Amino acid sequence: MDGNVLDEPLSASGHNRAWLHAELEKLGVVIENVFLGQVDSYGQLTIDIYNDKLQMPSPQNKPLLLASLKKCHADLELFSLETKSKSASEMYSKNAKQIEKILNKVTYLLKE
Repeated sequence: MDGNVLDEPLSASGHNRAWLHAELEKLGVVIENVFLGQVDSYGQLTIDIYNDKLQMPSPQNKPLLLASLKKCHADLELFSLETKSKSASEMYSKNAKQIEKILNKVTYLLKE
């Protein structure tokens, strides 16, 4: 807050200064430019900087993770169809279904 890191609330959220600095680095911001920062219940850092004219890039981690999960699902289904081995086909199909279940549970969290 106001350029000072509040260690107790940060650690209560399950994070530390190293995590904070890594997140700020991803955003291209130095801690001295941060007026206020907070971690939401999903572990996402939101910051307000002193200079409102600076454009903040939007984080891309969640959409990239969603795209990667969808690609894994599609790849496994494709492998299942292309393989000549019945046991391998069953394994690929089973794992594709598991990823599909995961996608059903987390898609709403990963869309932005």
